[in-house]
Amino acid sequence: MTKKVMDELRNMPTEDLIKRLNELKLELFKARTQLSMGGPPEKALPVKSIRKNIARVLTVLRERGLKY
Repeated sequence: MTKKVMDELRNMPTEDLIKRLNELKLELFKARTQLSMGGPPEKALPVKSIRKNIARVLTVLRERGLKY
C-alpha cells in the first residue's frame, strides 16, 4: 500500500504536494485539538496516520531538493 501511495506522491506536481502538505497539517491540528478537548481515545489513531502522511509528502519534497 505505501509503495502505491509513494508512487502517487512522486507523480504529483510540486504545487499539489505543497497544498497536500498544508491540508495534512491543518487536519493534524484539528485532530490534536479534538483530543485535547477530551475527545475519545479512538481519535488518536488518525493522528498517527496523518503524521505518517506528512512525512511521506516531506520525503518526496526533499527528494526534489525543496526544503519545507
